[in-house]
Amino acid sequence: MATIFQEYQRENQLFYHQKVSSYVQSLSVNINIPVPADSIIISKIELQELKKIQLVGVYWSMQDLEKRVNRKSEWIKEYILYPSRFRKVLDAQNGGFVFYPGSKGQTWSFQASKMAMFLDENFDRIFS
Repeated sequence: MATIFQEYQRENQLFYHQKVSSYVQSLSVNINIPVPADSIIISKIELQELKKIQLVGVYWSMQDLEKRVNRKSEWIKEYILYPSRFRKVLDAQNGGFVFYPGSKGQTWSFQASKMAMFLDENFDRIFS
């Protein structure tokens, strides 16, 4: 009797569920989903690595930073660049990754990969 039930169970995916004290059916399905020729499937980890690499060797201007932060340069200077708690880490003269213009006509320059990481890691400190 047990052999006939096991055979039936294998063929129809019927099994006894002890917690609900009843028989539960299970359906197994294989499907093919076409991936367009101009697309690929990658893991989340690989995508994160590609995003990191995207900023390596790239320098942002103040306008680029404004777009990233979605704030005007005056706000960025007041809340990120000039507060001493951040400036001592950011300033290239202290080994940081931001070039602070020393005179009129010079432009801001930001090492994109490190600035992006700084913004992510210090979000709470910037907005508190």
